[in-house]
Amino acid sequence: MEDEIELKTAPADFRFPTTNQTRHCFTRYIEFHRCTTAKGEDSNECDRFAKYYRALCPGEWVDKWNEQRETGTFPGPL
Repeated sequence: MEDEIELKTAPADFRFPTTNQTRHCFTRYIEFHRCTTAKGEDSNECDRFAKYYRALCPGEWVDKWNEQRETGTFPGPL
């Protein structure tokens, strides 16, 4: 018998009621990095934020934001 794979994505968030999820993606990315700053890189408590932003955000955006964070030019509040 085959094992079932359960796919999950970020849960609905009342702060982002429209179909355009750009702000939702950006907010989840920021929440993840705030969590790792506060609780440490190895904290399991931040895993859910990582899962959310990875489900919502295009990889090109994440790559760009990671690069901007490394150079100190990221436009968001971390």
